Amino acid sequence: MTERIAEIVRNTKETQIQLRLNLDGSGKADIQTGIGFFDHMLNNFARHGLFDLTIEVTGDLEVDTHHTIEDTGIVLGEAIRQAAGDKKGIVRYGSKILPMDEA
Repeated sequence: MTERIAEIVRNTKETQIQLRLNLDGSGKADIQTGIGFFDHMLNNFARHGLFDLTIEVTGDLEVDTHHTIEDTGIVLGEAIRQAAGDKKGIVRYGSKILPMDEA
């Protein structure tokens, strides 16, 4: 099986991001975005997804967290797309139809 790994660097006026993703990892994460709760959520994402994720972000946090979170999401999505390749072997693990009469 081909390694499902992606490495992406993105530099904008607002952020500098380096990301490495291994979809066939073990849940190890090294996340440094400068936003504590965001780091926590990304660590949980990697741990429960059983993939390895390294992210280092320098963002314009003196303005707010928006660009850091938005650009990290863009890079993470691109990394998943690249690492998944032809998507062979990816299966859905659950499905649910839920009527939401009260929504």
